[in-house]
Amino acid sequence: MANSVSFNSQYPDLTRSKEMHEKARKIMTPVSQTMAKGPGQYSVGACPVYLSRGKGTRVWDIDGNEYLDWNAAIGPLSLGYGYPEVDNAIREQLEKGITFSLMHELEYEVASLIHQIIPNAEAIRISKSGADVASAAIRIARAFTGRDKVLCCGYHGWHDWYISATDRAKGIPQAVRDLTYTFNYNDIDSLRESLDKDVAAVILEPFVFDEPKPGYLQQVYEACKANGTLLIFDEMWTGFRIALGGAQEFFGIKPDLAVYSKAVANGMPIAFLTGRRDVLELFEKEVFFYTTFGGEALSLAATKATIQVLKEKNVPAVLASNGTQLKDGLNKLIEDLGLRQYMQCKGYPCRTTLAFEAAMPSPLFIKAYIQQEMIKRGILWQGNHNFSFMHSKEDIDYTLKAYADVLPMVKDAVEKGDVDSRLIGAPIEAAFRRVDNFNMKPKTAPHS
Repeated sequence: MANSVSFNSQYPDLTRSKEMHEKARKIMTPVSQTMAKGPGQYSVGACPVYLSRGKGTRVWDIDGNEYLDWNAAIGPLSLGYGYPEVDNAIREQLEKGITFSLMHELEYEVASLIHQIIPNAEAIRISKSGADVASAAIRIARAFTGRDKVLCCGYHGWHDWYISATDRAKGIPQAVRDLTYTFNYNDIDSLRESLDKDVAAVILEPFVFDEPKPGYLQQVYEACKANGTLLIFDEMWTGFRIALGGAQEFFGIKPDLAVYSKAVANGMPIAFLTGRRDVLELFEKEVFFYTTFGGEALSLAATKATIQVLKEKNVPAVLASNGTQLKDGLNKLIEDLGLRQYMQCKGYPCRTTLAFEAAMPSPLFIKAYIQQEMIKRGILWQGNHNFSFMHSKEDIDYTLKAYADVLPMVKDAVEKGDVDSRLIGAPIEAAFRRVDNFNMKPKTAPHS
């Protein structure tokens, strides 16, 4: 019998997941199209590999096991799986058509909504993925400023200009690698020391999990303005979650450009570049950025419906309230168990993470141990709590109950130093996300 969202007596039977994974490895390399969904981020042998369906906040794997999902499809599900208003809008548009030979009226209607919501959206471009619009923002920033170099902080997709600054830059020419460098989050001096007259753009995630220090984002804005550098907010995670207008509304900072995807269409593929009209109008003639599926109507219909729900239900406020309940409840458990030196629930309430402190021994083994025990209790867990509107008080209460059952086991494993012997699967691989201390701009940089 398949496991459910309960304190199951056995770990889930994953026979079909394991069989399909082995078959996929023979013809796909790697097997996942999204790194965060791949086996490396889950304990192989203990966690499901393939899901078959989802509804509300629940998902079912191909073996029939049910889980409470805190990953929200790695961000896009701001409302939840199968939200009726959004799915109905998709069905209605499907009857009319998907992609057309001319522009579709939804392109303007959705752009108009974005124009009303996003503070800096004097002009809007539409595409399909976050990497698309981030790269478009970098290209047009270079065109507008006449400069080449880029400074980044966070994760910004797979394209050459960004990946050239990481340890997975093989295949990218050295000339490209010489143009992108990084700065440390919450360290304004590391940005100021890196800015020079060749820097076209500074792109950063307004926050990942750590909160910006008081005045930090304003200081970034002012440093860029003084240097003639365009400031780009990468709002893939913050947009439509921390506030309807994203981090720029929440913090009162209006960047020159901003990019959005994930939460805006509740799972459908779409992305937006917003910003100053005098910059974006270069797309008219001087800069090329077009895609066949930029005006695909199902995603536009989903976006329109999602934004309407986000506004009418005041979803960001609900995410903040529910997220606070989980964050505070988890941190109280951690304090009561005497685990504060090892871990803490961090982040703004709409998206938190169980972060391991420097004192935590073997953090990837510990994470795998927590993951397998949460899986046993019917919770699909990757360390984060990506809230959707459909996550209920009951979901939160159950999750805290599961933590209350699992964390004493973690404490015992840490104290005895035997966590590796408790794993039924493999340790988790290190996530590919760094926001500081990599490829920092040298004191004397090429072409400076």
